[in-house]
Amino acid sequence: MSPTNLSLKAGSRPRVLRGHPWVFANEVRRLLPSSCDGQAVGCNDARGRFLGTGIYNSRSQIVWRRFSLDKVELDRAQLSELISNAVSSRAAEPFRRLVWAEADDLPGLIVDQYESALVIQAMTLAMDQRMGDIEAVLEELLEPEEIVIRNDAPSRKHEGLEAETRTQSGQPFQARWFEIDGVRYYIDLLNGQKTGYYLDQRKEHLRVAAFAKERRVLDGFCHHGAFALHCAKAGAASVTAIDSSEDCIQLAQKNAAENKLEVQFRCENMFDYLAGEEDAAMDLIILDPPSFARNRSALDGALRGYKEINLRAMHKLNPGGILATYSCSQHVSRPIFMEMLSAAAADARRKVEVLTLTGQPGDHPVRLNLPESEYLKGAILRVT
Repeated sequence: MSPTNLSLKAGSRPRVLRGHPWVFANEVRRLLPSSCDGQAVGCNDARGRFLGTGIYNSRSQIVWRRFSLDKVELDRAQLSELISNAVSSRAAEPFRRLVWAEADDLPGLIVDQYESALVIQAMTLAMDQRMGDIEAVLEELLEPEEIVIRNDAPSRKHEGLEAETRTQSGQPFQARWFEIDGVRYYIDLLNGQKTGYYLDQRKEHLRVAAFAKERRVLDGFCHHGAFALHCAKAGAASVTAIDSSEDCIQLAQKNAAENKLEVQFRCENMFDYLAGEEDAAMDLIILDPPSFARNRSALDGALRGYKEINLRAMHKLNPGGILATYSCSQHVSRPIFMEMLSAAAADARRKVEVLTLTGQPGDHPVRLNLPESEYLKGAILRVT
């Protein structure tokens, strides 16, 4: 640990004093030298009381991210303890998130498991500098066939990091078939979106499919086609899946053919599709769009988009129809999300009943003092 601690400014009430693990550059008396970047650094409040040890980066707006309340090093032994704790807290499943960044006291580190392969993302300088130790710890714990390093997230730029995609072995890792919850998907861990698949929605695919039998289903923003495929498998009367990406549509068609499931795929803008009058009303509509709010300044525009897409979906549903709707935008809190849905229901002049409120699965834990760890929220609604 660096011999020099950060100190908070006097007269301010930063969130770190209320349990939040972050300190921003404008909350400290002075920045430490750039030679401390990537190091484990202590932080004191304005009165000199020790707040914990965190990783430091003077190039980031978030200069300090706490990983311990004690004075510790971020060496291989500490990484092994933290990673072991994270892994042991997860259910023993073949597809799961093993490490969820600050929620597991490993700031900026994500590790996902796909059977015998692991995918790592390092979003912070300190974790990037310790990739060798992280890979060694994961090898020792899990003995994976391969470790895929997906350091291509745009957020790495805020830490002064370049994009990098590789495998631990240095050999190509070809896209392959994985069977997840009874459905087979062709997944590219090295080049696909995120870490290859949306593991955070696994339980939702099954939850929503339970409503699908003998219903006309529309899967918006379908990506791999997971919602559509599970609904078809559950006995839907018909399934239409929409995505504006031709690559996503081709991949989803490939998955449908592999599973021998009948789904009509259309490469189209979902907003435009819902505004059309030529298609019959639906009994079940799923909206799982990409994040509309990449940063806080985009929130107002994102909320207009979320409201409009949900409003159009409510209009498109038959009486008694089901709307399963989600937001993965970190900056859209659950209260804001529900307020948006209420406004959409009022404008649609439809009576809307909340059947279920949903969120992240247990392998994507939400930390009470870190609202940023909760990004996924959803609702299953009956529209009459």
